[in-house]
Amino acid sequence: MKIRYLSVVAASLLVAACSSGPQEGADTSGAGKGAASSVTAPVPGSPEHFLANAKDRVFFAFDRSDLDESAVKTLMGQAAWLKTYPNTKITVEGHADERGTREYNLGLGERRANAVKTFLQAQGVAAARITTISYGKERPAVMGSNEYAWSQNRRSVTVVQK
Repeated sequence: MKIRYLSVVAASLLVAACSSGPQEGADTSGAGKGAASSVTAPVPGSPEHFLANAKDRVFFAFDRSDLDESAVKTLMGQAAWLKTYPNTKITVEGHADERGTREYNLGLGERRANAVKTFLQAQGVAAARITTISYGKERPAVMGSNEYAWSQNRRSVTVVQK
């Protein structure tokens, strides 16, 4: 009987603790208390700044390495960012889904990475700033053998070098 009573009391206290929010009029921002903000803006030109200001990946159709409208839009943003930071170098990683042989997918990943490199060069980014690598199917972004996983793994990822 005592255990049942203690269980009910403990559950009630747990619910009460979870449901209480900040008190009205309380300053929860940390302002005026000498506390520095824990959220800081990324350093301009850094990999974090790139991720905050440009999408880092484009996706491809099955067994394709051509750029669709969505990819072009993303790459235009990457090119603009790279022109703003002309000393920044990048690596374009090419990836494929799990279907196909290892060798075929390495070649497909290379074609995808090179398609991105060629596009960025056409937008004025110097070729010397861009390296490419193909991982084929070796580094999936999403595990699984279904269309969603495959669609997320057919990609190129632009990585800013530190």
